Amino acid sequence: MSAPAIAPWIAVQTSALLAQRGHAWLLAGPSGLGQYSLALALVRAWLCEAASKQGACGVCGSCHAVDVRTHADLCVLMPETVMLELGWPLSEKAQAEIDDKKRKPSKEIRVDAMREAVEFSQRTSARGKGKAVLVFPAERMNNVTANALLKTLEEPAGDVKFVLACDAAHQLLPTIRSRCLGHSMVWPDAVSALTWLQAQGMSAAQAGVLLRAAGGRPEDALLFSKSGRDAQAWVRLPKAMAQGDVTVLKDWSPAQAVDALHKLCHDVLAVQMGADPRFFDIVDLPAGGSVQSLTAWAKSLATSTRTVEHPFNAGLMLETLVSQAKFALNSAH
Repeated sequence: MSAPAIAPWIAVQTSALLAQRGHAWLLAGPSGLGQYSLALALVRAWLCEAASKQGACGVCGSCHAVDVRTHADLCVLMPETVMLELGWPLSEKAQAEIDDKKRKPSKEIRVDAMREAVEFSQRTSARGKGKAVLVFPAERMNNVTANALLKTLEEPAGDVKFVLACDAAHQLLPTIRSRCLGHSMVWPDAVSALTWLQAQGMSAAQAGVLLRAAGGRPEDALLFSKSGRDAQAWVRLPKAMAQGDVTVLKDWSPAQAVDALHKLCHDVLAVQMGADPRFFDIVDLPAGGSVQSLTAWAKSLATSTRTVEHPFNAGLMLETLVSQAKFALNSAH
């Protein structure tokens, strides 16, 4: 498993952060700007046997160990669902519990994992280049887990560095934020983002649609593409919702549908108020919907966001969401 070439805006930030002195960094910004990519680039450079000012060499034994997820001096703290998604191995105990169906993979960073990370930080470096702890997404720590990290984060034992990456820094404990050097993720310009997306295998047309769908966040656009959803479904979505056509969402999860409908509601409301849409081309948006019905729809979608991960019947939930959309988009002015 080799590491893909990182995006140019991530490379620039990596070089800038490597020039700073400290032992703990907090990378924060909206999703899709590359927090995880930047965090991984930093730990690769910290542990690399031949690192430069630009980052890791990519060819040494340490870089290879990170790439294949076996580096003895790297501790990765993530929700188990995210670890499985990104190809990081679970602990033997956690994997056995999940395999035996004693529990499902956790969606939070478990306190047991944090305690293991604290113990890891106190051990001697195996490869002699110090140790690194990567926490992502850091907002998935509950208060108990975060408090288990506090003392170590403030007074780390030995040569250990921490990087916390998150999409919602406001959800972190103030005491966690205060112990880290903060870094706000850089938004790439549209030309750079489109060029990078095309280098990932997208056509120019697909990259344009998906970058807009992601609100200018290239990694979210790439995730959309990799999810198996058709980019043209995004173009058809607004008018399909006005017609109550649920088939356009047949390959979408409820969470993906709620996110898309939030963006559609935003854009239709923006146009009603005389502003430009952000996520859709204005020619693709339906003309209907009153401010009152759209505002009520937005509140309903906010409620759905809080419960979308509950084990509801996905088909029935999508039908309900489409029914709400059709009503809101066809209400009289």
